[in-house]
Amino acid sequence: MNTSNSNYHNPNQGRKSRSKDYCGKYFLRNVLFVFNIIFFLTGLSLLGVGLYIRLNRHTFVSLLGSTTYPVSTYLLLATGAVIILTGVLGCFGACKYIRCCLFTFAFLLLLIFLLEAVAGVLAYMYDGVVKEELTRNLNKTMMDNYMYDIAITQAVDEMQQQFQCCGTRDFQDWRYSKWKKNENDTRVTPDSCCKTPSLMCALSDSPNNIYYLGCSIQLEYYTKHSLILIGGIGLGLCCVQVFGIIFSCCLIRKIKESKRR
Repeated sequence: MNTSNSNYHNPNQGRKSRSKDYCGKYFLRNVLFVFNIIFFLTGLSLLGVGLYIRLNRHTFVSLLGSTTYPVSTYLLLATGAVIILTGVLGCFGACKYIRCCLFTFAFLLLLIFLLEAVAGVLAYMYDGVVKEELTRNLNKTMMDNYMYDIAITQAVDEMQQQFQCCGTRDFQDWRYSKWKKNENDTRVTPDSCCKTPSLMCALSDSPNNIYYLGCSIQLEYYTKHSLILIGGIGLGLCCVQVFGIIFSCCLIRKIKESKRR
């Protein structure tokens, strides 16, 4: 008596299918878990870089005349904080096979992707106009507001000491400043132009006493370096997140398929 092959059920086939499904899900879980550990550490690094730029490279923002640079910095800080939270959520969702967590993780990755893309594009766009903006705004800001605006005065003094420079183009810019015209002051430049700063040290314009070189070139280089750092990190991480989105979507699909069986 012949038995129809179509009615025959092979129990080994079902076991192989379940085993294959488990291996695929287990593999994706491990890959996503490792990705999230790296992602979490990246978030910590990004937060550290953002804080470094904010605390050490943010002094001269008041001299730039644009909000693009500080906005890019704050976007970097916000992205770092969100990455840390996302990494923790992704690890938990992957380990426990929780689809809701993985959906939220994928959505946050997309949000971070957009934040980083915006920060990177803003940084690179502003990098192209730094020189033009400094030429247009720096001299006016320094000449009109020095000693009349506390934040600008502090920024100018710190810039001149840190970069060892004086004025925008050169030390003679200070002759035409509001500070020089309106104050009964015999100093040639602010004391922060002195090579060895002290009270009333700028009474002489001797090259042995004050810096002659202007600050615009140094500030341009300084700002561009920070912007390249922000832009490179932002756009570089965008590429990494694409893999995270793909892995999370694949694991969500595997979990859904295994529940159907």
